[in-house]
Amino acid sequence: MSESQGITKKEIAVSFLERIASGDVRGAFKNYAENDFQHHNPYFRGDEESLMQAMEENAAKNPDKIFEVKRAMEDGESVAVHSHVRQNPDDPGAVVVHIFRFENGKIVELWDIGQPIPEESLNENGVF
Repeated sequence: MSESQGITKKEIAVSFLERIASGDVRGAFKNYAENDFQHHNPYFRGDEESLMQAMEENAAKNPDKIFEVKRAMEDGESVAVHSHVRQNPDDPGAVVVHIFRFENGKIVELWDIGQPIPEESLNENGVF
């Protein structure tokens, strides 16, 4: 899949995240990630297999996960996806930003930054 086939990097990044949230972790990586994929989550080793295992464990533990994209931005070989992730319907969730780097239409690098949504906030604009 590539932009030459009518699919943008932004669409690939969103589809990748949606498939992972639904539990199809290996399918997402197989279709969208390059073989030399690396990530920068400080809680896991930087290789593809370690991250996939953690994502699969999370999906098994949270089968009712809700993933809602608020906005996605594409700039050259980079994509950022700003989303609301809840582990279950009762969870207030977290604000998460995933930053992707692409090469040849495939994801080669991923950063993720998250912030729990507080029950109370002084900010009248909300987190989204």
